[in-house]
Amino acid sequence: MTQIHPSAIVAPEAEIADDVVIGPFCLVGPKVKIGAGTVLRSHVVVEGSTVIGERNVVYAGASIGCHPQDKKYCGEDTRLVVGDDNVIRENCTMSIGTTQDEGLTTVGSRNLFMANAHVAHDCHVGNDVILANNVALGGHVRVDDHAILGGQAAVHQFCRVGAYAMVGGASGVLQDVPPYVISHLNPCRVAGLNIVGLRRAGFTDEQIRALRKAYGHFYRENLTVKEAAVKIEALKADFPGAVNELDHFLTFVTTSPRGVIR
Repeated sequence: MTQIHPSAIVAPEAEIADDVVIGPFCLVGPKVKIGAGTVLRSHVVVEGSTVIGERNVVYAGASIGCHPQDKKYCGEDTRLVVGDDNVIRENCTMSIGTTQDEGLTTVGSRNLFMANAHVAHDCHVGNDVILANNVALGGHVRVDDHAILGGQAAVHQFCRVGAYAMVGGASGVLQDVPPYVISHLNPCRVAGLNIVGLRRAGFTDEQIRALRKAYGHFYRENLTVKEAAVKIEALKADFPGAVNELDHFLTFVTTSPRGVIR
């Protein structure tokens, strides 16, 4: 049975699943859909054309589906879609999209957004991502699965953070961060392969050895991207169990529109 605190304001047009909990002083707009098991603890605002999936927990002061912080936005009916099993801590903000892009911001499932994290308009956040306190994603940013961003890291508009990458606290990301690496500083620079993270995620020794080789070709041999790509492609014959990981790394670094961090 849905539990709505008497002090909450929920638009009658909102679509609320039967066992949602909406705590004190929350505000839910008329175009909102909230899935089963989701909890809005208190003082949460959910507005715009926003879909929130199942079993999410949203803490006090969060603003979900707010208007983009973009002067070009003129009230268009754009969207935010949030998946399942996310934890969204105090004062997080997630904006709907803009018509300058696809008009859609997406957040996957099983993510942790620590206090004051910001997901701007037209961002796409994958699954199992961690944004620590005060992380700021500029507009049109993409964060791939299993990435971790340390506290106060800021990602420039249109940048991408690859899968299983780790960005250190207070880093300023101005170009794309390749998958599987550790990066830090401002401007952000690569600091090595994310060995501990890969092992914790269950990567095999063969996969890690292959990625070490790929990292070395790309970052340590003073090669052009094309020259490094040839060497990384050749690694597939030596590491048949790591073809998918090598392909993913290779595709990322050779197709990056902004270029990757050095």
